[in-house]
Amino acid sequence: MVGWAMPKFNPVPFALPNLDLTGIIDILVVAFLVYQALMVVRGTRAGHILVGIVIMMAFYGAAWWAGMVALRSLLQFIVPYLGLAIIVLFQSEIRRTLARLGRKRWLGLGGAFQPLESVSEILLAVEQLAQQKIGALIILERDIGLRTFIESGVRLEAHISRDLLLSIFQPGLPLHDGAVIVQKDRCAAAACFLPLTTNPTLSSQLGTRHRAAIGITEETDCMSVVVSEETGRISVASFGELAQGLSIPELLDRINRHFGVERPGQSHVEEFAASGPLSAAPGAETGEKVKQ
Repeated sequence: MVGWAMPKFNPVPFALPNLDLTGIIDILVVAFLVYQALMVVRGTRAGHILVGIVIMMAFYGAAWWAGMVALRSLLQFIVPYLGLAIIVLFQSEIRRTLARLGRKRWLGLGGAFQPLESVSEILLAVEQLAQQKIGALIILERDIGLRTFIESGVRLEAHISRDLLLSIFQPGLPLHDGAVIVQKDRCAAAACFLPLTTNPTLSSQLGTRHRAAIGITEETDCMSVVVSEETGRISVASFGELAQGLSIPELLDRINRHFGVERPGQSHVEEFAASGPLSAAPGAETGEKVKQ
C-alpha cells in the first residue's frame, strides 16, 4: 500500500514594491485627495452617508471572506451602484471640492487679485444700514463667476453707489429680500437667491441671511457682507467662515486682504473718515469667528 502524503504548502512570500520617487509622489497625491474629501464632508450630513457606504463595503468584504453566499449575492446587486449613488448624494460636496481646487493659485499661477472698486460706497452704505438696523446682504465677487446666482435675481447692471444700496434694502420694497451681487464697480443684480449652508455646527441663532452668506462662500471665493436686522451688527463671511461684530475699519481691512490689496495705512483710513462716519456697528466689539 502506497502511503498518502499531504501536499506541501508553499506560501507565496509577500514582497513590498520598491519605493522610488514616483511612488512617494503617488502616495502624497492620494493622501492629499483623501484629506480634501474628508475636509469637505467634515461636520456635515454627508459625513454620515460616507460612513454608511464604508460600512456597507466592509460587510461585502466580510461576506466574501467568510463565504456567506446569500449575503454576498445580495450585496453584489448594491455595490456596483455605489459609484452612481456617490455622485448623486455628494453632488454639492463634489462641486465645492472642484471649486476649492480651481480657486487655488498653484505655484503662483493665475495672476494677482483685482482690487475691489467703489469699496468706499459699499462701506458708507453698510455703515448707515447698521445704524438704522436695516438687514442687508451684499456679495462681492472675486475670481469665480456668480452668473448662476445673478440670473436668480433681478438684473440691474448699475454703477454702485451708497444711495443705490440704501434704496435696494429699504424695508417693504420689492428688492429688499435676497442678496445684492457686486462685480467690481457695478451692482449686477439684486434680490438674488443663495444656497444655505448645511453646517450643523453653526449656532441656531443665525438666521437665513447669515446662513446664505456662509453658503455662497462655501462654493465660491466671494465675500459676503451681512447687516443684522435685529442688532445692526456687521458680519463678514468668506471661505465658509463667519466673523461677527465688526467695525467699519475692520470690514475695510478684511475686504482689502480678501482681494489681495495692501493693508491701508492710517492715512487711508483718515481719508475715508472724511467722507463719512466710521463708528462701529451697534454691539460690535470683538470679531467672533464661527468656523465651518
